[in-house]
Amino acid sequence: MLYTIIMILICIASIFVILAVLAQNPKSGMAANFGVSNQVMGVRQTSDFLEKFTWTMAIAIVALSLLATLAMDRSRVAESNAEISRDANALLEKTVEAPVAIPQAELPGEAPAETPAE
Repeated sequence: MLYTIIMILICIASIFVILAVLAQNPKSGMAANFGVSNQVMGVRQTSDFLEKFTWTMAIAIVALSLLATLAMDRSRVAESNAEISRDANALLEKTVEAPVAIPQAELPGEAPAETPAE
């Protein structure tokens, strides 16, 4: 239950980060030259707020991700690890059982080896 709530909070924080980044003015490049007049009217304070908000949400996502790791159900993690281990062993057995046959080239000047007849 706690894990689900944390995951929902991570998704909400991610959406806020996306919106904050899209709302920010570019600080360099050709588009920054056209936006100089906007800074006179108080947009500078808005951009400072958006930058702080973006950093806060990014830190919140990292913290919530670590908290989500701690809130995971231990039995499900163990079950998942067992399934992954079984799948890895099955793939390993498949590759060991079916070796790829590489044709051997005959060297010039050698007679093919004859097998004794029984």
